[in-house]
Amino acid sequence: MPALPTIVALSSAPGRAGVAVVRISGSQVRFALKTIAGGVPSPRRAVLRRLRDHANEDIDQALVLFFPAPASFTGEDVAEFQIHGARAVIARLLEVLCTLPGIRLAEPGEFTRRAFEAGKLDLAAVEGLADLIDSETEWQRRQALRQMEGALGRSVSQWRRSLIEASALLAAELDFSDEGDVSGPVLEQAMAAVASVLRDLRIALGGFRMGERVREGFVVVLAGPPNAGKSSLLNALARRDVAIVSPTAGTTRDAIEVRLDLGGLPVLLIDTAGLRDSDEPIEAEGVRRARALADKADLVISLRAVDSEADRIHEDAAILALATKTDLGGLVRPGELPISVLTGAGIETLLTTIATRLGGAGTSEPALLTRERHRAAVTQAVTALDRALTASHGQVELLAEDLRLAVVALERLMGRIDVEDVLDQLFAGFCIGK
Repeated sequence: MPALPTIVALSSAPGRAGVAVVRISGSQVRFALKTIAGGVPSPRRAVLRRLRDHANEDIDQALVLFFPAPASFTGEDVAEFQIHGARAVIARLLEVLCTLPGIRLAEPGEFTRRAFEAGKLDLAAVEGLADLIDSETEWQRRQALRQMEGALGRSVSQWRRSLIEASALLAAELDFSDEGDVSGPVLEQAMAAVASVLRDLRIALGGFRMGERVREGFVVVLAGPPNAGKSSLLNALARRDVAIVSPTAGTTRDAIEVRLDLGGLPVLLIDTAGLRDSDEPIEAEGVRRARALADKADLVISLRAVDSEADRIHEDAAILALATKTDLGGLVRPGELPISVLTGAGIETLLTTIATRLGGAGTSEPALLTRERHRAAVTQAVTALDRALTASHGQVELLAEDLRLAVVALERLMGRIDVEDVLDQLFAGFCIGK
């Protein structure tokens, strides 16, 4: 098989900066170092080198590091050039490197894909790395880092190992049993292992909703009658003027979305049209959309000005009731959280309450399962193991097949089989240089 081309890219953020990092990986790394940096540095030791082009003209002075295969991120020879972050310097270094034989610019995610194909990362760890790059809040960072460091991979390896050991017990029983039916301590030992794995898988599934929401963001909807203070609260939480605030009822006609970091949790906060009966077609459509968003939200903040009545939200919605404009001195009803955007009273309590109502994430461990792909694979494994545990036929061949199907589902989860479409979509979302 011919050697893969050596790839190079800017691995730090583009644009003007004090320092930029250019990474190169592949069989031509040593040649590139000898050509432009005057030699190959000692492994994993930063050295100061003057980089020169083919005409022996200076490109920049840089810190150079070399990571020989296989002890590198990609499993190939890798080098990093820490240069000054001027656009001209970056462009010139990339240009010179790409004129060398066998070296080209990397495609998005190509470094990480090579790490995956070299067995340096499993698929779940790759997804964690992608999520870490995209993380915006503390809880997204914690969850993504745990995933990237192999938390899910370690759990899946243990589950898979237990199921393979149970399958071996069933195979031994089949080989040495005089009867077709399976019974006795060997079967009991195998099914005990299956039951233990099934219990762990169900616990992991139980945390999926939180993991998915931390990754994608919780949806919180502000709902209530006109002039209840929804837009004012949105602006206060966003700390900027996002929505128009007016004493005229019905100012907000469509949903206004803002992404916020509330106590480390990613939240999509949505301001909606005031809830009331209206014959005006545009406002009526806005009210319909507001109710539809409330039905699907993780949390509905139902606002009522202290001098007005509340509008009923769908009974199935998770509701946090607020009494707004308390600076006016009106009545706060039982179960309502009093706030005033004008004075700031109650805002900090509101933020704490929102974080608590969204699942108490601040006191729990990050979830193992964070993507729909994870949930689907684990659900398939659970279905197969549950079928094996509840079977009354006692046929070892059928029990072994259910265990095999569960193992296949776990292997698909970690990217060992049937993942080409997943890989193409995943790596296409990576930035160039990672």
